[in-house]
Amino acid sequence: MSEFPTHAATPITSPEAVRGTLGILGAGRVGTSVARAALKAGYAVNIAASGDPSQIALIVEIVVPGAKAVTAAEAVASADIVVLALPLHKYRSIDAAALSGKIVIDAMNYWSPIDGTQDDFEEGTSSETIAEYLPGARLVKTLNHIGYHELEADDKPSGHPHRRALAVASDDTQAAYAVMHFIENLGYDAVNTGSLASGASFEPGTIIFGAAHTAAEIHQELARWNAAVA
Repeated sequence: MSEFPTHAATPITSPEAVRGTLGILGAGRVGTSVARAALKAGYAVNIAASGDPSQIALIVEIVVPGAKAVTAAEAVASADIVVLALPLHKYRSIDAAALSGKIVIDAMNYWSPIDGTQDDFEEGTSSETIAEYLPGARLVKTLNHIGYHELEADDKPSGHPHRRALAVASDDTQAAYAVMHFIENLGYDAVNTGSLASGASFEPGTIIFGAAHTAAEIHQELARWNAAVA
């Protein structure tokens, strides 16, 4: 099991006492938002786009101060957790071999009314398709159902009565556990929905997607969802 949960429990008492290292593939709005939220929570962050890191270094310095622009290979190699935050149609540009054994958050979405029909994603959840392409990765679906602007604004301390919750789905129980620690440290309650297939309950077009729910409310919606698909 990854040691990331242990890092996640470390109190942040100085800049050196980081919780762990996050590698983000994708330097767009979602990727940079996740980067800022992670930095705020005490993580080291490396972020990569598709090209030479020098092309995004200045942007990263301005938009995500504290993060480091690196190559995709460097972002993956140094990461405790990797976040996929690139446009979904570019998923085949990911180096599948490099992600083998890594805990990987799939923060991408398939939304055909917006992005057009993509045959690869017409059956099952989008994360199941990504998992097939990344057979060695320990894939976890989350961060896909909260707006990038809300991720930085809606965090609250543990125990807050109105703390927002985020759903987590994975076929790897230990990877899900590690990511739930990460989500909690970002300032959100984490709700494990089960397998990657259960991620259909918080994809675009569902009640959970894009709406602010507490953990109790997500559990209630999951119960309705499971009863409807049973």
